[in-house]
Amino acid sequence: MNYLAHLHLGGSRPEQLLGSLYGDFVKGPLKGEYHEDIEKAIDLHRRLDGFTDRHPLLKTARNRFSPELMRYSGIVLDMFFDHCLARHWQDYSSTPLPHFTQKVYHLLLDQPQLPGRLEQMAPYMIADDWLGSYRDFTVIRRSLAGISRRLGQPGLLDYFWPQLVKEYDFLTQDFHALYPELQEFAHNHPSVQQEART
Repeated sequence: MNYLAHLHLGGSRPEQLLGSLYGDFVKGPLKGEYHEDIEKAIDLHRRLDGFTDRHPLLKTARNRFSPELMRYSGIVLDMFFDHCLARHWQDYSSTPLPHFTQKVYHLLLDQPQLPGRLEQMAPYMIADDWLGSYRDFTVIRRSLAGISRRLGQPGLLDYFWPQLVKEYDFLTQDFHALYPELQEFAHNHPSVQQEART
């Protein structure tokens, strides 16, 4: 899962939203550097990644790509599944997507400091509405091109585009089958259970 899914799954309180996003930027053991609830959300982020990576439905989705692209299929699916979530947001949330994304952006702007690369990335995320723009399928293509450049292999992930187009409906079905299980997994995490009790 990518940024939008982690933010949606991790809980709605400010510390939960921050931790859900920080999970991609904070590495190593959690030692109390951040608020307890932020660290719980980082922990959930990591556990969700592990649960997703091991899930048979993810293997099914990865196998829709040709074998030579398998190595990078997880990166592509992270982006594509965020596209599916943004496009079908009303099926999974009663809060309109623009309201949700603005809440996240305002929260980021309120932070005096952000961890790691997020400090440099956040202004671009906010200005270009990365989270909301996932609804547009062509945005995925541009995002993949950027990831490809960061991997030092420009154009590599472009090979995925024809296969994404071809398998679009099947991959969307994979998302709808997998996402409720991720919601259930997140709901059972202590940090989210605590929110449900308050």
